[in-house]
Amino acid sequence: MLKSLTTLVLALALGLSLSAAGRKPVKPVNPNTATVTELMQLPGVGAKTAERIVEYRKQNGPFQRLEDLMNVKGIGEKSFTKLRPHLLQGQAPAPKSAPAGK
Repeated sequence: MLKSLTTLVLALALGLSLSAAGRKPVKPVNPNTATVTELMQLPGVGAKTAERIVEYRKQNGPFQRLEDLMNVKGIGEKSFTKLRPHLLQGQAPAPKSAPAGK
């Protein structure tokens, strides 16, 4: 009885730690349009890194390639490899132009 209870507790603890470590976004994230909250859903991206991505994007414009994320402090090749499957390639939406004659 004690052995099976111990096994159950260990299995639950392992499951909880794996689910927290393996958090995945519900859908792919576009780094050119994602909010800080959306970026934080990515594996290994906390509040600071998410804020740096948004700040980098504001200062330098949209990411031309997903690999350009490695220009953001805190995202190296190893981190990018983990992020890549969860990223959506795409540009930021183009600004709307004013109607002609106005």
